[in-house]
Amino acid sequence: METALFVAWFEEAARLVRADRDRLTRLDAAIGDADHGTNLDRGLTEVLKALAESAPASEAEVLTTAGATLIRRVGGASGPLYGSLFRQMGKVLQTPVTLAAFAGAFEEGVVAVERLGKAALGDKTMVDALAPASRALALAVRDGVGVREALDQAARAAGEGSKATIPMQARKGRASYLGERSIGHEDPGAASATLIMTALANVAG
Repeated sequence: METALFVAWFEEAARLVRADRDRLTRLDAAIGDADHGTNLDRGLTEVLKALAESAPASEAEVLTTAGATLIRRVGGASGPLYGSLFRQMGKVLQTPVTLAAFAGAFEEGVVAVERLGKAALGDKTMVDALAPASRALALAVRDGVGVREALDQAARAAGEGSKATIPMQARKGRASYLGERSIGHEDPGAASATLIMTALANVAG
């Protein structure tokens, strides 16, 4: 897993989020501020600009640059949360970047998201997609699965986790203010996390 792959990851994530921006915003309109798609689209566009300007020399630099940019440029909760994910990954990523090293860094990034958002699995947040993706990566490492298949498994796990938020009642974030009215809607953060994991699987092949 080389530096160019990490840059390509954010390029593909930006493409997928832009293509799905309106759906993300509709999901957020149902239980949030109706700005998730717009904010994340803008933030990832800024990430691509920052990566082009800084020309990061390592995988860790790609991640920390992306994380810092999202924290600075994205409004709402998604900027700090995704920013913390990538920045923490960049801080702890070991080289050479094997699948095991990536899985370990991703796990720590998810912990950073959980800590910042004070969220756990089942709270109807992006953690409901990120945590299953992290577990899938850990299992893939244990089983000796190849990188592409491991990332496919992680993306599928994220998607399943996102769909599982539909019947949940939100316990964190603005959606939690709706109480039972949050039931029946997919969490927008979990949906965007699925896009981000799908982007990585797409560019790894």
